Amino acid sequence: MDEKDAKNFVKAEDVESIYRPESSEEEADGVVIQDDLQLVTQVISVDDDPSLNPWTFRVLVIGIGLSAFEGVLAEIYYFKPQTVLVSTMFLAIIGYVLGIFMEYAIPQWLYVPGIGSCSLYYLDPGPFNKKELAFILIMSSAAATSALGTETLAVQRLFYNITPNPAASIFLLFSSQLIGYGIAGIMRPILLYPTKMLYPGVLPLISMFDAFYRDVAHSGKKLKVFYIVFFAIFFWELLPEYLFPLLTGFSIFCLANQRSADFTRIFGGSNGNEGLGILSFCFDWQYISGGTNPMAIPLKAQFSNFIGYILCILVFVGVFYGNVWNSRTLPFLAQDLFYENGTIYNQTNMILVDFVIDKDLLAKEGLPFYAGSWVVQLLTSNLGLAATFTHLLLWNYNDLRSAWSWATPSGLRAIWARFNWRFWQASGDRSEELARAERDGDMDPHYREMLKYSDAPDSWYYAILLVSCITALVLIYKTDSTLPWWGFVISLLLAVVSILFFGALYAITGLAFIIQPFVQMVGGFIHPGKPMANMYFVLFSYNSVIQASLLLRDLKIAQYVKLPPRAAFAAQISGTLLGAVLNFVMMNSIIDNQRPILLSVEGTNIWSGQQPQQYNSQAIAWGGLSKELFATGSRYDWVAWAYVVGLAVPIPFWLVHRYWPQLRLDYLYTPVICYYIGWLCVGINSSITSYFIVAYVSQYWLRRKHPSWFAKYNYIIGAALDGGTQVMVFILSFAVQGAAGDAHLIPTWWGANNEGNYDRCFWF
Repeated sequence: MDEKDAKNFVKAEDVESIYRPESSEEEADGVVIQDDLQLVTQVISVDDDPSLNPWTFRVLVIGIGLSAFEGVLAEIYYFKPQTVLVSTMFLAIIGYVLGIFMEYAIPQWLYVPGIGSCSLYYLDPGPFNKKELAFILIMSSAAATSALGTETLAVQRLFYNITPNPAASIFLLFSSQLIGYGIAGIMRPILLYPTKMLYPGVLPLISMFDAFYRDVAHSGKKLKVFYIVFFAIFFWELLPEYLFPLLTGFSIFCLANQRSADFTRIFGGSNGNEGLGILSFCFDWQYISGGTNPMAIPLKAQFSNFIGYILCILVFVGVFYGNVWNSRTLPFLAQDLFYENGTIYNQTNMILVDFVIDKDLLAKEGLPFYAGSWVVQLLTSNLGLAATFTHLLLWNYNDLRSAWSWATPSGLRAIWARFNWRFWQASGDRSEELARAERDGDMDPHYREMLKYSDAPDSWYYAILLVSCITALVLIYKTDSTLPWWGFVISLLLAVVSILFFGALYAITGLAFIIQPFVQMVGGFIHPGKPMANMYFVLFSYNSVIQASLLLRDLKIAQYVKLPPRAAFAAQISGTLLGAVLNFVMMNSIIDNQRPILLSVEGTNIWSGQQPQQYNSQAIAWGGLSKELFATGSRYDWVAWAYVVGLAVPIPFWLVHRYWPQLRLDYLYTPVICYYIGWLCVGINSSITSYFIVAYVSQYWLRRKHPSWFAKYNYIIGAALDGGTQVMVFILSFAVQGAAGDAHLIPTWWGANNEGNYDRCFWF
């Protein structure tokens, strides 16, 4: 969950809030759910079986294998024209399928001639259990996100011609990933244990766990459906991904007029940064699903998304054809920096050998330009971030207040009482907490069940944080980051405050705040003229916030499933470290083999450098030229002023709803509308029409017309579609698409226009 792809700026996390009941009343077995306690006790099971063992041979084999697969796949997806996030639902289902397979494939006894029957209990201890699956899911989930550190390293290789020392690079990834983990672990009493900290996005996943292990009679039929859909989409993806790439974006308008650049901008969208893809149809599930599976987003959440999409088309077209910010001389969709004539800006001409921008060289080179669509994305992202604060204060004030209920003298004393700096002496004894649980009727019932297990003490997390910080301090000097030690300290303080505030809101509402633009702005003003320092500042602050949110979410999964805390700790640490190593290996392999494509503005429908391009251009703009480009009176000053304007955006909607509630403006989520006004700034946009069609069929027609079928099969089918697609993409990436060597594309034919846009729009 990060801001590497602006198209998924909110999409991947914001919509998780839809898993909370759409009103305060939801029926479950005839009982009306009115509060959080009822939600977590009646929607998901509180039962626990302490005899279930998560430490098995199956967990070791499947956990490592699935983590390796997802660590490689996550980095492949990082270099795609549209970022695709790995589905946790898919991880859970594929882990379950592999676990059941090993349960039946490995015998419990083996006859050895001359010896007799030998027990294979350690290889097959019995039925594949719920806690084994939770361990595998958490381990592979920790590896399934491309580490932001690889983005920093990729930018250095692509745009600065620097190849950092491999050992230093690996430890940089370790430290930057684990700093957020350490902070998150320390904040467990605040952001994890209370009932209010629901993490609503994981509730469907936990419901699926219950379906597998409580509703055994129906789980077999669901798995049969999963297998059918999985293998059907697996073989189908051969067509759009390799044999028939026209299916990535089928545009009647482009086929009708193949000589119009305007048609390409408006209707094209099969290749990265080609066009807006209006009324194009995509048959490649990789891009339809994209950051979030449309089968998992209720229609209410889609409504604000769709309004933002319509506004995005209007604004982008207006900005480009109105020549705002000199847009007509620049590419329509792009993330690079440009000269005024539209050629790519040579940033090395103004940067000294110590990676500091020289003002005299800058004056000679001239200020760079952004594509107009990218400026809109920057502006609306800031607009949406500011609007979120006001929106939550107006509509979710009680949630905000409850998020800070821990900040009382007694609450702070309780937190301090838990701390033991002697991590090597930590016994994990929880007798005092058990005694308190007997007296506290309001304690989260899932947390109460977890008290029977030895805890992973706070001192373990402090030790991880301390070691990671010391390692990072050494590396920022060894890697010539230009970030001073005091800048590193400020980045950590910013991360702590952000995790504390935004983490509570994410835990309650499911809304993840994308604060990267704000962090880049702060870093730019405290380290002016230092783009490299800005990248490292963002790495240790923003990445820590993202890691903390993800790891706390996974710890909540462990709490709901009753996976012992020390097992969850081991799963997260091992998955994070393994994923980071594989991210680094794959990053270097892809850059070595696809460098020219990654440096091009458009890329292909297979590979794109849009993410390192935008990260680099943001570092140059904010880190090196924040005053020249974004200060009052400068070319892009409204990008910064959007923070102020955004605070006022939700107010008219709230006032109208207060006096005319029948208009149902509470149905609109203004920050989402703002974010999505910049949605089409990057990637393969031919998928958007198909995306909304699938969402409508799933969340309106099936959910309302066939609710029983929807409840049984909708999420299973969605996970199967994601899973089958991801496995085929993994295979094709290495076999024919050049992830680790030369690409071998299908020979050019009518359905595979390898010399231009695959939808046959005009190439210019």
